Amino acid sequence: MNGITMDQWLKIVPDSVVNLPEGLRNLLFQLYQTFIAADRWKWFLNGLKITFAVTIGALILGVIIGLLIAIVRTAHDSRRMGKSNIILSILNAICKLYLTVIRGTPMMVQLLIMGFVVMVPKDDTARLVCGIVTLGINSGAYVAEIVRGGLMSVNPGQMEAGRSLGLNYAQTMRLIVIPQAIKNILPALGNEMITLLKDTSLVSVIALRDVTKQAQNIVSNTYQAYVPYVSLAIIYLVLVIILTKLLGIFERRLRESDRR
Repeated sequence: MNGITMDQWLKIVPDSVVNLPEGLRNLLFQLYQTFIAADRWKWFLNGLKITFAVTIGALILGVIIGLLIAIVRTAHDSRRMGKSNIILSILNAICKLYLTVIRGTPMMVQLLIMGFVVMVPKDDTARLVCGIVTLGINSGAYVAEIVRGGLMSVNPGQMEAGRSLGLNYAQTMRLIVIPQAIKNILPALGNEMITLLKDTSLVSVIALRDVTKQAQNIVSNTYQAYVPYVSLAIIYLVLVIILTKLLGIFERRLRESDRR
């Protein structure tokens, strides 16, 4: 429903608002329709909860997938697995195929395939899972390269030192190489989280009611697109600025710990 009309709204606002220039008066009316009428500010709030849930869930899944793929590809490149080289080559080929497909197709297309072909969710919970899984699989391809770059940045002598102490390849990676690589990959993972946050705007195509979908719902109710969509852009901008600031603080602390 469109809610109250402009004439009805003008009857309940102060005269100071009525006497404003028409353009400013229309803007205030759209703000009223977007946020105040029917408590639509709660729509944005509920949408943000979904947005954060998808972002965090997809990041966790992406890190797990990316870490596994990065370890496989790094192990394959090092050629230090003895008799397991054939199996490792097969796993590496699968990982490369995954990276090629995921990075070579748009996320929108991946969401459409997962939402309407593979998973076909029937309720809000299933749609949330579908969104997290799809974005997590997509993110995993990029996290894999981030982690692989971090592993490769560790001095090869660290691997040799671990092997000389009697540790096998997996133990050396887990106890020596990965802990050192974490510092190098954490800032990049933070940037991936920012990218994921913005990419959650695409989950509206599977009818998941994130903040973008809620803005679209408000437009369909008010028939006014200016304020809802500009407000949506401001919400994302503020969130990205906050996350960027937090990442900057985190990176400075990492640099300070390196100097000690």
